[in-house]
Amino acid sequence: MSDEVPHDITRLFDLTALGEDSFLATAPSVGRPRLFGGQVAGQSLRAACLTAGGRPPHSLHAYFIRPGMPDEPLTLDVARTRDGRSFSTRHVTASQGGKPILELIASFHEPEDGFDWQPEPPSGTPAPETLPRAELPAFFKHPVGFDIRAVHPPAEGEFRLPHPFWIRASGPIGDDGALHACLVAYLTDMGMVSSARAPGSPRELVTAVTLDHAVWFHRPPRVDRWLLYSADPVTNHGARGLARGTLHTADGTLVASIAQEALLRPASGS
Repeated sequence: MSDEVPHDITRLFDLTALGEDSFLATAPSVGRPRLFGGQVAGQSLRAACLTAGGRPPHSLHAYFIRPGMPDEPLTLDVARTRDGRSFSTRHVTASQGGKPILELIASFHEPEDGFDWQPEPPSGTPAPETLPRAELPAFFKHPVGFDIRAVHPPAEGEFRLPHPFWIRASGPIGDDGALHACLVAYLTDMGMVSSARAPGSPRELVTAVTLDHAVWFHRPPRVDRWLLYSADPVTNHGARGLARGTLHTADGTLVASIAQEALLRPASGS
């Protein structure tokens, strides 16, 4: 276990109510020129969860509109699109300075019985306890709270957090299932832009940012236990790339599926 303070990450999800369906979230600076997109998505999902009557989320779809600015609070406005017998839908707008920076739609499903099937999980992956903690570059800073173990050391010139990697919260999170889901939304933005690049792509990029992000929650996650995050590119065309990923528990249970589209603009002449 890390000796870092385990609950710093959870403080991001302590939202202040501004009204029945409006919330204020902190946006601390963590050494990056703009807010980490996973943070904004996770906080937006938290706002939606606070209006969903305890129903767990089963999916979210987010569009990143503008870069978020560190140290400027986020306003999260929730629209209650629908409450049905089995499903609830919420639309969240995250804003800074009166301008939207993210739009998120989340769907919530009342638990019910059904089939339980998944494909065979990845095999041959080293256990997280046998791997060293990932040494992340200075610009890749996040609030204290995660232990990350890369399965393969990054090659020269490769992003310092290549998939697949093991990840877990540095300390216990508690039993709030909605908070665990919000932390999954947070961590699933890690390394996905680099995973959307075409394999072996030699060109330098002048822009590499997330355009949209989707998560499907198949089973209740526990972020304070090891999760294997794997992601692979699907296609590149023009200045956009798509990556798909999965989160598995240490025993191979599929917890979530992820898809992300990134804007990948190559440098001219590279």
